[in-house]
Amino acid sequence: MAEYMGHESKNAWNVALWIGNDEFLYRAAVEALHSTHTVRHATNVWFGLTGLQDDKTPDGFKFTARSVGLALMGLEITQPKREYDRRR
Repeated sequence: MAEYMGHESKNAWNVALWIGNDEFLYRAAVEALHSTHTVRHATNVWFGLTGLQDDKTPDGFKFTARSVGLALMGLEITQPKREYDRRR
């Protein structure tokens, strides 16, 4: 599969843009990542918080488990909150 803008696909790139730039989607990502230990579980939590399972971005790209998981892995906040607290 050819990369697109450094992402696995155009769909993955588009979903990552939406999650990283929409406040509601980003906050859901932070909550999902802070409340779980795996990206797979965080992805499920994110879908539960947003209700976007089987939905599309406003410009027509599908929120798939893979594209959301890749987007969550790409965020700078992938460690649980307690890991940040321990470093203080």
